[in-house]
Amino acid sequence: MKIVLWLGNEANQKALANKINVNFPIDGIVTETKKHKPKITLSKLFEKIIEKIFLPSIGKAWWGMKEYYAHKYQNYPITKLIDVENINSQIAYDFTKEINPDIIIVSGTRLIKDKMLSLKPSIGIINLHTGFSPYIKGGPNCTNWCIATGQFHLIGNTIMWIDAGIDTGNIITTELTEFSGYESLLETQLKVMEHAHDLYLKAIDRLSKGIYSNIKQNNICKGKTYYTKQWGLKNNINLIRNLKKFRKLTKNGEIEKSKQLVITIKI
Repeated sequence: MKIVLWLGNEANQKALANKINVNFPIDGIVTETKKHKPKITLSKLFEKIIEKIFLPSIGKAWWGMKEYYAHKYQNYPITKLIDVENINSQIAYDFTKEINPDIIIVSGTRLIKDKMLSLKPSIGIINLHTGFSPYIKGGPNCTNWCIATGQFHLIGNTIMWIDAGIDTGNIITTELTEFSGYESLLETQLKVMEHAHDLYLKAIDRLSKGIYSNIKQNNICKGKTYYTKQWGLKNNINLIRNLKKFRKLTKNGEIEKSKQLVITIKI
């Protein structure tokens, strides 16, 4: 099985590449290093200063997770590798087409556009969403959205067939992440990411054996898509406020009861 990875050039994606390569040798990797920085308004700058002073645990949790992976996985697996500013570039297209993979594995890039989707590997193009589709889609961090909005029972991960939408592809498998109720925010982020990687490896293994699901998300429920531009100071405050409730409901089993009401897709 010939494999090409399309990855955001971040420590957690580097970790994923190394984990995949242990059992499924990778034939090529395209990393995307975004150079464009979005403009920050005065109001957003003010919010960021407030968050850094009064809500430092949120940033520390996300960067702490990345530091954990950066320390553990310092290099990508030894294979053909290119870095591009945009995953939809002609260079990325030509590189992938030349390898002619059986499967393309995606994680952490910007939206994949039609030209890249026109590549037709024999198995397909699959994507990792660190959120529980179709219930929770989008970004910047679906775990944080779940906690901030009190949807504690919807923290989980999805492996899907990719399409041109935001986390809208047909589902291969979904799982909810398990917690003890004693996790810090950093430990919560790490558990979700480790679970995401494990689920991806499981899906790749099953796909290599011709075993998979292909479930339309609308057949489950409509769900909700969250956008990075919607996340602000109010959400960060709610995130910190709800952490204690999240832990309490996890410990007393209430979240497990709520999980019984949602549909998961097993391979």
